[in-house]
Amino acid sequence: MRVHRSGTSLAGAALAALALLLPVTLSGTASAAEDPGTRQVPARGSAYMGMGVIAHDGQGAQPGGISVQAVQTEGVDVSSHQGNVAWSTLWNSGVRWAYVKATEGTYYKNTYFTQQYNGSYNVGMIRGSYHFATPDTTTGAAQADYFVNNGGGWSKDGKTLPGALDIEWNPYGATCYGKTQSGMVSWIWDFVNRYKYRTGRYPVIYTATSWWKQCTGNYGGFATNHPLWIARYASEVGELPAGWGYYTMWQYTSSGPTVGDHNHFNGDLSRVQALANG
Repeated sequence: MRVHRSGTSLAGAALAALALLLPVTLSGTASAAEDPGTRQVPARGSAYMGMGVIAHDGQGAQPGGISVQAVQTEGVDVSSHQGNVAWSTLWNSGVRWAYVKATEGTYYKNTYFTQQYNGSYNVGMIRGSYHFATPDTTTGAAQADYFVNNGGGWSKDGKTLPGALDIEWNPYGATCYGKTQSGMVSWIWDFVNRYKYRTGRYPVIYTATSWWKQCTGNYGGFATNHPLWIARYASEVGELPAGWGYYTMWQYTSSGPTVGDHNHFNGDLSRVQALANG
C-alpha cells in the first residue's frame, strides 16, 4: 500500500504545480512598464527621448503623407545611444534640424555631445540640445542650471534652437517620479523659469499626452510660451495636452533610417529658423 506523505499528496502536488504556473501567468498580464519590480531598471544616465513611448502608448504605422496643412521639415534627435552620428548621410536624406541630448538630472553629461552637437551644425543643420528630467533627484532650477552649464545654452546665431525639457515616463522607477500632479507642475515651472532666466528663452517642452494627463493632471498653463514637442508613434499626432492648440514638433517614430528617432517640424525651414532666432 502506497503511503502519501503530506508533501507528496496528489492535492499538494496539484497545488505546487499551480503555484509554479501562477507567476508565469501573472507576469504575462501585468504591465512591466508600470511595475519597476518586473522589469530591468536601466543604468542612470542611459535615458533618452521617447524611451517610454512604445511601452506605454504603443507603436502604429508611420505617417504616410502630410496630415496637416503646413509643410513638415524633417529632424532627428540623438543621444549617446547613437554614438558618432553620420550627419552627412542624414543631411543628404533631407534632415534639416536636430536635437542632441546634453544632460540628465545633475549627474550625467552625454559623452558624444561634442561630435553630435558640432557635427550637425557643421553640415548645415539648425540644432539644439535637450535635458532628460529626473524630478525625483534634484530641483527643477538645479537641473536647468546643470543643463545650461553643460551644453544647454542658447545664442541668437540663427542655427541654435532653444533647449528642450524632456519630461516623460520615469525609466528608473515610479512613472511620475513620486510626485503629485501639482508637485510635478511646480517642478516643471521651477525648471522653465530658471532656464528663461539663464538664457532669455522659454524652453521647448517634450512630452506625451498620456503621461502629461497622468502626471500633471493635464495642466494647460505652459502652452502660452512653451513650444510643444509631442511624442506619438502613429500615422496621426492625435490628442494634444491641454492648452496647446497645435504642436511645434512631432516625434513620430523611433525606427527611422540612419538614426531611429525622427520628427516633423510643423512648418517649413523658415519656421525652424524663426524658432532658432526667437
